[in-house]
Amino acid sequence: MNIVVLDGHTLNPGDLSWDELKSLGPCEIFDRTAPDQILARAANAEIILTNKVILNRETIAALPKLRYLGVLATGFNVVDAAAARERGIPVTNIPGYSTRSVAQLTFALLLELTHHTGHHAQTVRDGRWSRSPDFCYWDLPLLELDGLTLGVIGFGQIGREVAKIAQAFGLRVLVNSRTQPAQVPARVEFVPLDELLPRADIVSLHCPLTSATQHLINTPRLALMKPTAFLINTSRGPLVDEAALADALNSGRLAGAALDVLATEPPPATNPLLTAKNCLITPHLGWATRAARQRLMKIAGANLRAFLAGQPQNVVN
Repeated sequence: MNIVVLDGHTLNPGDLSWDELKSLGPCEIFDRTAPDQILARAANAEIILTNKVILNRETIAALPKLRYLGVLATGFNVVDAAAARERGIPVTNIPGYSTRSVAQLTFALLLELTHHTGHHAQTVRDGRWSRSPDFCYWDLPLLELDGLTLGVIGFGQIGREVAKIAQAFGLRVLVNSRTQPAQVPARVEFVPLDELLPRADIVSLHCPLTSATQHLINTPRLALMKPTAFLINTSRGPLVDEAALADALNSGRLAGAALDVLATEPPPATNPLLTAKNCLITPHLGWATRAARQRLMKIAGANLRAFLAGQPQNVVN
């Protein structure tokens, strides 16, 4: 079985091993693959692994030897799963590998919004504390989380983990989700979205991107939020209407936002959020702790082993 990894660099920039994958067959690993390089590189591949390289219907049709598509992520919208299914090609994904890491980043972003640690640490490095007439100073309001209300939109594995951590900080937790678990966790209240938004001091997005959730956060829904509220998105960029969010931040209708994902990645320099007031943006790194990437690599290998054994797992099509 010839194996081709089209874009392995983000998963493994050099601190992990590809040995398990290589043990399963001849394996060619490319750091990055441009769209016009896909067919040449994958022409003899029976197994293709991709993270963000797009494999559309036309590309899949042009790869007659292809038998298996593995997406090195949880979201699998980079692959035309229906076209693969028509060819009898299973598409697998990697669920659950980054739950704790993304939840951790959610609170790293929230704590930066509320305590501005990065900003104040930089002022100390710049010598300001050494010149200060006082033993301490702060430039922006410092907010205590205890007693505030967190609204969690989406209650899958990451949403549940965020809710659990939130309670340790003393936050009240509201949840909006398509489905409600049979047993609702203690001190968690499920409410409609249009009730959650005006009640929450912080809104955190953890839902999948679908036709129903694209631009879930738009001008009318931002208008429902408190002007003192924060929005956090560690899920999918297109959940948010970026122009509407930038306008809300710049006009003072929203206190701040922290985003690990954008609609287009990398973002064009013209993205209005890059210059919006009190908008923190990190480069889609919530999934990328070494522990999470190790789990991803392990599951990817297990998925492929299961397929080769005739018992495919984590099939999404």
